[in-house]
This record gives sequence, C-alpha cells and structure tokens, in this order.
Amino acid sequence: MLLVRGRGGGTALTGTIFERGEQAPTYRGAPDEDAPYVWVCDEFYEVESGGSETEIDGRTIRVAFDTPLPRGFDTREQALSAAKEHVRTQFARVGVPADEVRVEVVRPEEEGTPEAEQPVPTDRSADEGSPEGDASH
Repeated sequence: MLLVRGRGGGTALTGTIFERGEQAPTYRGAPDEDAPYVWVCDEFYEVESGGSETEIDGRTIRVAFDTPLPRGFDTREQALSAAKEHVRTQFARVGVPADEVRVEVVRPEEEGTPEAEQPVPTDRSADEGSPEGDASH
C-alpha cells in the first residue's frame, strides 16, 4: 500500500494505491478486482453554497466532495502517475496552482517518520516506482 499525499494552500489530501496482492476496497463502482494496482482518493471542488467550509491559502471557501472513484492500473508507474495528477487536479479545482502542490509517496508504516530515518531501499530504485524518495515535482 502506498499513500500519495499532496500539500498545498495550507491543507493536504491523501489517497491510497493498493498494490498487487493487497485487498482493495470493494463497493459499487470499484474497478475489476484483477487490476494489480488500484488508486482510491476523494475528489473535491469549490462550491458557492452547501459543502464544507475550509481555509485554502488564507481564504475561506466552501468545498463539496464526490464519492471516491477507484481506478485500476496494470503497473505501479501508471498508478503513481495518475495518483499524482489526480491530487494536483483537486488542488487546482480550489485555486492552488499545480507548481505549488508538493506530492509525496510513503508507505503507511513510514507515516510520521522523518525522511532521514526512513529505510533506504535496497531492491528497487525511485526510477522503478518505489515510493522511497519519490516526492514529485
């Protein structure tokens, strides 16, 4: 399992990539269970009324959330690319420019561990899609 987290505008959004062999959530709309990598994350957008009040970049706005739409992928690289793009898109919907969104990829067991203390990968490189050190542009 990989957590893909975007930070920008003073807030964060985290989604999950379920990897080969892990049990992805099952509910109406979930992708084919044969997909080796499944991305699941909230979608949100700014609304004029209703929704929830939140602060982004020092301004108070209202946001509404859509039901997460899980997406299946054949490779880790495809899943990571789509996840990072999805996170940046959600921030763009509330006025945070993509270049101001920092995206990080971590394993849940490394959550809250300073980068200097995270295990150094020995069997995969960042180029092969491992989350270690894969904070994106």
